Amino acid sequence: MAATTIPLDELAAHVGAHLGYSDYRVVAQDQVDLFADATGDHQWIHVDPERAAAGPFGGTIAHGYLTLSLIPVLVGSILRVEGVSMGVNYGSNRVRFTSPVRVGSEVRAGATLASVEEVAGGVQVALDVTVEVRGQHKPACAAQTLTRFYR
Repeated sequence: MAATTIPLDELAAHVGAHLGYSDYRVVAQDQVDLFADATGDHQWIHVDPERAAAGPFGGTIAHGYLTLSLIPVLVGSILRVEGVSMGVNYGSNRVRFTSPVRVGSEVRAGATLASVEEVAGGVQVALDVTVEVRGQHKPACAAQTLTRFYR
């Protein structure tokens, strides 16, 4: 899916607009294992496929924070902002992990432009992002992310 491209100075005119969906992306066990190594979270529900098969999710699941960390790459395929010298993740106003992401599942993000505020040298953008799992009714993650785009 092609990203929507909006010039930095025109972002405010799109507040409230749903910007679209990313393509689906597979969450693989090796990705989960690398995330476990990076964070030190080696809980069996993430890294032990045999034990997890008999567990509450029927298999290994991605860490919630791994799901959250996919948002920048997923949103990057939804929205491109022109006229930017630098963009930085500024944080999140809220994050909820509403259902698990089984390893091998495909996820995508949908994004709505929630707000645009002027800050020194640029704008702060809030996006309401939902990470969905293909074939699953309930989303895996809902977050409002903050990004600062500098002129």
